Amino acid sequence: QVQRVESGGGLVQAGGSLRLSCAASGRTVNNYDMGWFRQAPGKEREFVAAISRSGGSTSYADSVKGRFTISRENAKNTVYLQMNSLTPEETAVYYCNHVPYPTKRAIWYWGQGTQVTVSS
Repeated sequence: QVQRVESGGGLVQAGGSLRLSCAASGRTVNNYDMGWFRQAPGKEREFVAAISRSGGSTSYADSVKGRFTISRENAKNTVYLQMNSLTPEETAVYYCNHVPYPTKRAIWYWGQGTQVTVSS
């Protein structure tokens, strides 16, 4: 697997936006389809979005379609998740992982994630 660090989380008001980053170290994520997941307190981890290794194909959970955008910048070995119109229910720890497109199945061990807190 590839070591990666998620960042960009924080506290935001409902309706606000955040952009999360997933930066790889040591090895490249450029050869892998990647995705984002989230886990809210007391809930199971759930799929949020995925992107093919070329960046040409993306998929989203129904709950985030039209509001979230996954992208990647292979030159920077980084995957992003732009989140708009956030709701308090989306308070969670967000994680990136290798997700063979078009599945929603994470392959690697989980990292630390980045906390997103949406206040009402």
